[in-house]
Amino acid sequence: MNLKSPSTLTRGHAAEDSAVRHLRGNGLKLVERNYRSPYGEIDLVMRDGDTLVFVEVRYRRSRKFGAPEETVDARKQRRLRATAEHYLQRGRAPSRKPCRFDIVAFTGADDGAAVTWLQNAF
Repeated sequence: MNLKSPSTLTRGHAAEDSAVRHLRGNGLKLVERNYRSPYGEIDLVMRDGDTLVFVEVRYRRSRKFGAPEETVDARKQRRLRATAEHYLQRGRAPSRKPCRFDIVAFTGADDGAAVTWLQNAF
């Protein structure tokens, strides 16, 4: 079982809140947070015009052991794709709208973290 400490969960939620603010500031609209399926979880589902955007949010205190966006490896990408397919198929009719996968990564102290937004990351 993967148990996270309360401080890790708090930082994760704070990073998601910051990502929502950053993306809204760039014209995206929030559709849903923390969508769960049997395959995994998508942190944010946003809309960018007609495009549905599935967003993975990552945070690291430093880049000493690599950038936070580098932690979205092939296994995580497969899980995100499967969860996105689940999301798209849950409605009454399959979605025909375009979609993409973005990563919003934060590095540094919570109050002054640098943000990297990778659109269409994979």
